[in-house]
Parts: sequence; C-alpha cells; structure tokens
Amino acid sequence: MLFSSKYTVKVFPDMKSHVFFQKPENLLLSMAFVMPLIFSVWMVLLNNFVVEKANFTGIEIGTLQSLREVPGLLAFTVIYVLLFIKEQRLAILSLGITAVGVAITGYFPHVMGLYLTTMLMSIGFHYYETVNQSLTLQWIDKSKTPYFLGKILSVKAMASLLAYGSVWILMDYFKVSYKTTYLAFGGLGLILSIILATTFKQFTPITEQSKKFILRKRYWLYYALTFFSGARRQIFVVFAGFLMVEKFHYSIAQISALFLINYVFNWLFAAKIGKLIAHFGERSVLVFEYAGLVILFISYGLVENSMIAASLYVVDHLFFALAIAIKTYFQKIANPEDIAATAGISFSINHIAAVIIPVFLGMLWIGNPSWVFYCGAGFAVCSLILSLLVPKNPMKGNEFSYQDKNG
Repeated sequence: MLFSSKYTVKVFPDMKSHVFFQKPENLLLSMAFVMPLIFSVWMVLLNNFVVEKANFTGIEIGTLQSLREVPGLLAFTVIYVLLFIKEQRLAILSLGITAVGVAITGYFPHVMGLYLTTMLMSIGFHYYETVNQSLTLQWIDKSKTPYFLGKILSVKAMASLLAYGSVWILMDYFKVSYKTTYLAFGGLGLILSIILATTFKQFTPITEQSKKFILRKRYWLYYALTFFSGARRQIFVVFAGFLMVEKFHYSIAQISALFLINYVFNWLFAAKIGKLIAHFGERSVLVFEYAGLVILFISYGLVENSMIAASLYVVDHLFFALAIAIKTYFQKIANPEDIAATAGISFSINHIAAVIIPVFLGMLWIGNPSWVFYCGAGFAVCSLILSLLVPKNPMKGNEFSYQDKNG
C-alpha cells in the first residue's frame, strides 16, 4: 500500500530531530552569524542616516554613542534577569530585541526617536554578548575553546561582509531607502531569532550558575586585563578611524574598503589564531599582542603616509582576534558556577573605559591627536605588564605567574 505506515517516509522530518539542532556549539555559531548580520547594518548606516534624516550635530551623535554604551556598563544586571529566564532563552530573546531595535530605526528620524531605538537595540546587543560569552565558556571544552572562539570570529566576519555587501548593492544600485533597509535586515534578524528559538532544543546547563553578584579577589588579573582591553578598543573604534578621515582625508568608499579588508582577514585567519592560542598558551599570545600594540600606537602617532596608516589600521583590527586569550584564561581559572555572573561583571568593567575614555581623549585630540595614540601605547604597556603575570599553565589555584610551579 502506497501510504502504509510501514513504508511511509517523512519528506519533511521534524527539524528538532535533526542532529544539527542537538549540538550547543551549532546554536552558538548560528547566533554568532545573526547578530553581526543585523548590527553591522545599523553601524554602517548610522552616521549617514543621522546627518541626512535627523540633522544631527556632534553634540547629538556624541550623546547617542554615550547612551549606546550605558547598557554595556550595566551588563552586570544580567545576573538578576537570569533569576526569571534561562540563559539560552535570554540569549535568543536579546537577539530578537536587537533585531526589533534595528528594524524600527528608520521610522524615527529625529533626536528622541533615535535615542530610544538605539537604547532598545543596545540593551539587546549587550545582554546577548554577555550571555553568549557565558554560554560559550560553559558549553565548549577548555581544550577546544581557543579554536572555537576563532571560528566564531570567522563566522562574524562572514556575516559582516554579507551585510556590508548587501547594503551597498541595495542602496547604491537599487536606491532602497534607509527605512526599508533597516526594516529588511531587522525583520530578517527577528525571523531568524524565532527559528533558532523553535528549532534548537533547550540544552541542560553542565553546572548550575550562581545567581549572585560575584567579585572574587583571585580574578583580579582577569578584571584588570578586561578593563585595559576596553580602553584599547575605544582608541581603535573612536580615534583610529577618525584619524583616517581627518588627517588623511579618506572617503566613505575608502573607509568601507578598509572595513571589508579587516573582515576578510578575520574570516580567513581568526580560526588559525585560535589554534595559535591553544598551541602557545595565553601568556605568550597576550605578550605578543600588547608588545605589538605598543609599537602600533606609537606608529599611529608618528605616521604621515596614508598607505602606512591604512596598513596599521588593518593590523590593529587583526590584533583584536588575539584578545580571545583573555576569555580562555578566565575559563581555565574560574569556578564553573561563576561564569555567568562574571561575564556580566566583565562586560561592565570593559565599558567603564568606553564611557570615560572618549570624552577625555577627545579633549586631548583637539590639542594634539598624536598624544591620544601615545596614551594608547601607555595602556598597551599596562596590559603588557599584566600579561606577564598570566601563568604558562593557568588553572584554579594557579591564576598568577608567581604561583606557576613550572616557571
């Protein structure tokens, strides 16, 4: 019999039964693709949109960027949200909130509307990043984490390249409006978030996470490395690109080309950098990164050639991949139940620099832009000194180099 149950074949099998949806690492990779696909669109359109449609001046854009960082500063509050919702569900919900914030941005081309949509987007983004880091360190085996984090960076780079390329084609060739572009990518992100929520099973935590605010004395080195990593990020995000425009008069097309080169490099090499961390260890990689950044920031301050400046910009971005060694160091020294709470605290620590540094260095920039990068070199020296305290074999009870029995 043609339709006998004995011989019936499911043409459309239950997606949840598929082996892909049974692996937590696949959920992490899927979320890592969706977030930059939508966030990159928000970022690449922002400056043009606020100037052309909302008549922003430096005051409004500065306020908007400061507001965008506030949820990052308050990321430690995620631990209280986890009293009511599981981490996996919060990660996907935050992804959806980010998508909604991006989708409605084009409908509010005025100051207060953009402030509110930015805050909504940023709450989703920062809660997602906090919980995603926690889940990664919980679900991925310590021996595989460096490679996996490198793979995550490659996936993010691929999504960003797709987003930038799509925006360029839509708006340059098909003359699609800002409103439609924001809605299309935000809507796509929301649909993909719903798919992730309904297809992946709920994974059982390996270790039940503490729901308390935790600051441990033995994690001080991780906290310090995280703070200076935030300071270094701000100098790149805020001032390195500004240098390219103000001093070397790079056009929008040239800046976009630099972004594309950066993401191509991350796509090709980030996973390999993860393997290097696994092979050489966190201390060696961090020492190399920060020694290189000292030279890099001093070079920013001295450079007079636009092509050399562009090369520094690309190398600077590539160095970001090395910073995953801070996460793998923490994973090795942490109590398993501390990971979620500490992920929130580390994001808050990282964003202390994001809120404070641009204001003070912006004033320094007016006097002499080179001094901003010399300050960056100073931050890199501090990070270099701290990285020398990372032991060769970090583990619980062996958090600092002077404890390292193997020298």
